[in-house]
Amino acid sequence: MSIQVKEVSKYYGQQAALQSVSLEVKKGEIVGFLGPNGAGKSTLMKIITTYLTADEGQVEVCQENVEENPLSVRQKVGYLAEHNPLYLEMYIKEYLGFIADLYGSSKERVSDMIELTGLSPEQHKKIGALSKGYRQRVGLAAALIHEPEVLILDEPTTGLDPNQLVEIRNLIKNSGKNKTVMLSTHIMQEVEKICNRVIIINKGKIVADEQLESLKAKKVDLEYFFQQLTA
Repeated sequence: MSIQVKEVSKYYGQQAALQSVSLEVKKGEIVGFLGPNGAGKSTLMKIITTYLTADEGQVEVCQENVEENPLSVRQKVGYLAEHNPLYLEMYIKEYLGFIADLYGSSKERVSDMIELTGLSPEQHKKIGALSKGYRQRVGLAAALIHEPEVLILDEPTTGLDPNQLVEIRNLIKNSGKNKTVMLSTHIMQEVEKICNRVIIINKGKIVADEQLESLKAKKVDLEYFFQQLTA
């Protein structure tokens, strides 16, 4: 199992962000993680990626406990946060080289990622001079550069134009052929085009966990299904 979340709770003061959340994600799955704003999506993703600790329960990534072995988990996970943190004064190639060094990846991986994510036309620019779409590509390249087994993407297509959306979707889908991918989004069409499974969280609790094929077979409209569970 690539991701195992067992009875995880997280509190901010008296506010429960997560309440006894449990889920499992198998290798090769692309899971759409849906929920309204404030439902707990980003909190759970940050716990899975070791950036936050759970108050209760436990999480394992590739059989590694995230609290006991955080550095090992980070080697296995590629993470693109909701607010893509980049060094705007660095050039693309310089930044990706820096990330590669942190993970002990080869310099060849920098060139590979630039080509894979379609950054070649912009590779000599500073990150601060890039459009939103190209900055997202840089973030994806950084998340993929160490060849992680698990890819966690928090709102990866926010602010992209229609052409950029298609390109990033294809990149995520291709990445999912040999990785486990968990992505959060508010765009239902995106889930339908990329994912094979959907998990819905509302007010810190999992309210649905369904295979997309099963929903389609039942002629269930995903947007209506989401609204019924979270309204």
